[in-house]
Amino acid sequence: MTDFSLRYEGLKRAWVALLAILILLFALLSRILWIQTVDFDRYLNKVKNQINTQSTLYAERGKIYDRNGEILADNVTTYRVYISPSAIYQRQREADKKKTDIDYSESIARGLSDILGISYDKVYKQTTYKRYLDRTIANNVADETADKVRQFICENEYYDLVYLEASSKRYYPNGSLFSSVIGFTGADGGAYGLEAYYNKMLAGKNGYYLNARDSFGNELDDGYKSYIPATDGDSLTTTVDLYIQSVLEEQLMQALSNSNAKNRACGIVMNVKTGAILAMATVPGFDLNDPRRLNSYYEGFLDEDGLTAGSDKYKSAYNEYLLDMWRNKAVSDSYIPGSTFKIITSSASLSEGKVSLLNDRVYCGGSLQLYGHTIHCHKRTGHGSLTFEQGLVQSCNCYFMTLGERLGVNNFYKYFKAFGYLEKTGIDLPAEAGSIVKTENSMTGLDLAIYAFGQNFNVTPIQHITAIAAVANGGYLVEPYLVERATDHDGNVTYRHDHTPKRQVISSDVCKTLSEILESGVSGSGGAQNAYVAGYKIAAKTGTSEKKGSDIRVDGVKAYVCSCVAYAPADDPEIAVLMMIDEPSKGILYGSTVAAPYVGGFLEAVLPYLDIEKKESGE
Repeated sequence: MTDFSLRYEGLKRAWVALLAILILLFALLSRILWIQTVDFDRYLNKVKNQINTQSTLYAERGKIYDRNGEILADNVTTYRVYISPSAIYQRQREADKKKTDIDYSESIARGLSDILGISYDKVYKQTTYKRYLDRTIANNVADETADKVRQFICENEYYDLVYLEASSKRYYPNGSLFSSVIGFTGADGGAYGLEAYYNKMLAGKNGYYLNARDSFGNELDDGYKSYIPATDGDSLTTTVDLYIQSVLEEQLMQALSNSNAKNRACGIVMNVKTGAILAMATVPGFDLNDPRRLNSYYEGFLDEDGLTAGSDKYKSAYNEYLLDMWRNKAVSDSYIPGSTFKIITSSASLSEGKVSLLNDRVYCGGSLQLYGHTIHCHKRTGHGSLTFEQGLVQSCNCYFMTLGERLGVNNFYKYFKAFGYLEKTGIDLPAEAGSIVKTENSMTGLDLAIYAFGQNFNVTPIQHITAIAAVANGGYLVEPYLVERATDHDGNVTYRHDHTPKRQVISSDVCKTLSEILESGVSGSGGAQNAYVAGYKIAAKTGTSEKKGSDIRVDGVKAYVCSCVAYAPADDPEIAVLMMIDEPSKGILYGSTVAAPYVGGFLEAVLPYLDIEKKESGE
């Protein structure tokens, strides 16, 4: 090969190499340009994430008050104790260079384990994770213990090694009172009751403090910093009353105990004019400050199961009882209303002109033959000839089967719907249930006859008392509610309930007539006479319903629900109360004996408290 050829090949290779270098350089410069422009924010964030630490600034959860300003849910300050293992490692390296005898991991582990009551080995192990800036040693540390930790930090100058972080823990000053209404909080906020329904409003929004640190956790003076303040949650002013609630729970617990009820009891107290819930309870309640511990009522059931503590079956049963204990019967369960529903059938019959107050009589011989079936009255010997007033006061099933037949399915269903039984009430609590009832098209004449006296269908207690309140207030269906208003940290109102009624379902004249009849049953010889309170006009009706299913037994006998609804004063109603005792097993199992006396006891204590004056006989 000639010298010229060699020189040409060398020059060619040089140009190829130069071109390759230029292409590589162009690609590199393009990539740098891309990173500096299009991908700049992404890579900036990566750098920040590597050198920055974020400290959460926790929002204060809003408080919950009763209608008089009494605190029902509050916050107490607790602390998280944590260490910085990377900073401990760096401090130890510096100490080792100076050949000192101190062992920072041993000293910190010994001190914190003594103060916090945590094993030395557990704390020491956390100090060994030298790549971490933050390792939690203890949560929910009380003020007194936090003060000891703070003193330990100061005495040993462990300011950059051991830390305290303040946070809030939910506290319920009234223990189990209001348990099914207020609910409680969990790791993700509200878990049940108002705490869950209004969680977003109560929780507020956490803030944070972002600052730059080196690999050992030391803050960089010229590092990136950002501060976003926390926004505290809104506080709720409810409609419930601490005193009224305490009386309701006391009376329900007496009814529960005296009847040995096997499926708890519940009660609701409502302002009939606005729908405001003054009290609501499912008893026995549970400790809001320790909600995952079974109350004695359910512990008794668990003991009866005879399961081995700690076994899988035991844990499963425990959790099932726990969920049942938290369940609000007044809102989340349905029941057969029994004769208390006769108030609604009466309202429909009067409104449709299907009954005359003066001369409309129905004969009760103890049963009726309808559609090939014999349906008995609760009085098997019969009531004889009854007027409408007597039929309602004596709670005659035969009379109401006759009214149901007169109304017909279409009219009956029209009022059933108008009174709100085919829809949820919209109360501001989670897990509201609905009614269990046949559709209008599937309802037979036999169904109608039985429905007319309150059997074979289910409604919720909150639906039923809302319908009864409509009879009490002049015919208007209101929306039941628990929160009157919400206010922010500065006291500004951020929410207020609208009291506008949903609709008018019956006339005020019908309401007045029914109130007079129901009051006569209390002051006279009706089934609700045990709800009588001297000096007050009480309108009331009791109910006893047999639970569906022939296999349902309580101590060997059929299971019943005994209930009573009442409102007062009958001539100008202010409040309505419903009590329902589920599966009583001791005594005479009627609403008149199991529930009515405790409704009377409740009204006797609460009506004077509400400044409702007694009236002399005849006023």
